[in-house]
Amino acid sequence: MKLSTIKAILPTLDNVAFQLENGESVPEHFHVTEIGQVTKHFIDCGGVIRTEKAVNFQLWNANDYAHRLKPVKLLNIIKLSEEKLGIEDAEIEVEYQSGTIGKYELDFNGDQFILKNKQTACLASSACGDPAEQQKEKLPVLNNSCCTPDSGCC
Repeated sequence: MKLSTIKAILPTLDNVAFQLENGESVPEHFHVTEIGQVTKHFIDCGGVIRTEKAVNFQLWNANDYAHRLKPVKLLNIIKLSEEKLGIEDAEIEVEYQSGTIGKYELDFNGDQFILKNKQTACLASSACGDPAEQQKEKLPVLNNSCCTPDSGCC
């Protein structure tokens, strides 16, 4: 989900709620402790230099159980980050503490935001020998009449 999408959804909501892909809810008293733009400049295993940008949201649970983040407050935090940091309209990546800090993609199911598990992937699979990406060779069609057990072709 891009930043522009969450900005369009928030005014339609009464409450902001997040849920993990496995159905577990993020506690209602979460805080959005950071919004920023993260730039990753790297080289893949095929030698290609790449740059990726994402808008980063960090969710945190505190002991203030009465805390509730309202949609207008989150929208104001987003607008402030755009003004002060020059954040671009990029895909949102959410950091949330589970067993360790997890990174999630963001989706919306019509009621709440869904933290979707991110997966690693090889960006240069054809260069590093990923068997799933290697092309299968087409074998020539054999004429069955010449290749019988008695033909001597095998």
